[in-house]
Amino acid sequence: MRLGSLWVSAAASVALGAAARAGVTVTTGFNALGANFTFTSVPVPADNDAATAARFTLVDGVGDRNGGGLDVLHDGRVPSGQDQPTKNFFFQAGTAGGRMQVDLGRVIEVKRIGSYSWHAGDRAPQVYTLYAAAGRAEGFKPEPMRGVDPIACGWELVARVDTRPKGGGGQHGVALAAERGVIGAYRYLLFDISQTESRDPFGNTFYSEIDVIDANGPAATSGVVATRLIQTRFEAENGKYRFTIDATDAPDLADWAEKELKPVVQTWYPKLVALLSGDGYQAPAEIALRFRSDMGGTPASAAGAGVNLNAVWFRGELEREALGAVVHEMVHVVQSYGRAVRANPNAVTAPGWVVEGIADYVRWFLYEPQTHGAEISKRNFDKARYDASYRISANFLEWVARRYDRDLVRKLNTAAREGRYDEALWQTWTGKRVQELGDDWRQEQARRLGGAKRSVP
Repeated sequence: MRLGSLWVSAAASVALGAAARAGVTVTTGFNALGANFTFTSVPVPADNDAATAARFTLVDGVGDRNGGGLDVLHDGRVPSGQDQPTKNFFFQAGTAGGRMQVDLGRVIEVKRIGSYSWHAGDRAPQVYTLYAAAGRAEGFKPEPMRGVDPIACGWELVARVDTRPKGGGGQHGVALAAERGVIGAYRYLLFDISQTESRDPFGNTFYSEIDVIDANGPAATSGVVATRLIQTRFEAENGKYRFTIDATDAPDLADWAEKELKPVVQTWYPKLVALLSGDGYQAPAEIALRFRSDMGGTPASAAGAGVNLNAVWFRGELEREALGAVVHEMVHVVQSYGRAVRANPNAVTAPGWVVEGIADYVRWFLYEPQTHGAEISKRNFDKARYDASYRISANFLEWVARRYDRDLVRKLNTAAREGRYDEALWQTWTGKRVQELGDDWRQEQARRLGGAKRSVP
């Protein structure tokens, strides 16, 4: 479409300002959980571009000490996982981004500029304004601090980028190019980078790589191997929740994912949100599930709004535990307990048995109660402690909720997510300490089993 004198590609997810350089297109790509930085319309990162030998300098802002230095932005390498701080550059937590200058060493005809990022959550999207300059204008300032208008000191506005409409956690790619010819002849680039959100201190993007392609340079090469994506995308509740199932690493599971997994995700994720929501809480709206073959003995895991599925394990469990395991991990996505800890250093981390007990409570007592997967039997009675985690703690939670407060699991989950878990809450909710409840529950299980007497130290 045409916007004034500016052309914007159909793939663009942003509207550029009228003062931006005419004829520049912004193409964006998104992969929910990542597949070798492969996008439909954005090239994979290059390893021999003009940025490789360029000098990167922070003009304004401070890099986070947990991240990599500026060198990771132009080394031709990209992270292999969605949460690798040292493989990315990002601004210090609690700050609102900053400005970064790229000095190419000489004036070149810039054909294309690329930027790439990857994270499981809010640090994935890219929000920045790009300026460029040859450095020859009268009064040119090579390092304008924030508060100084770059256009007033010899810079040109090239483009404004905001990939947030594409999605949240995952891989984001941006390609800036000219509608015809080159973007311009420049020596310097200035990235004015903004945070993606300000709800907590962790809204600064994990930038993985920046490319600058010289129209007169060598053909771009890359150490990243492009991958043919095998993904299923769908929605729930009229687009309120959006999902991606990525079977790129396990093509043989794509059909099962479409026919069996998709309906469960589509139906149960909204149910989990309704069950576990607290006042003012908004669960992730972009959820990505990815089959992986590098998870060892871990059947499944959750990180941010992403769920990792062990392809090897799932192949053997399609008729048994596969779907329930996904429901368990989706509970973790909705729980989002890390939010409180990130936003408040004084937040209390809920014990593991609460985290996993709630997830297994939902799975075994709400999703598949007919399997009796969390039942206490003579075989596992010796392990029957309220804080034994997973199935056993799920059984304890169901017993307490049934005896004292049907809303107890939601209350417990809300307290954990808000970082205010305290054992005193059990006394408030039930009139008994959690240890007393655990003893009562265990004694009832013993009577039900006909007098099992072995104790747990």
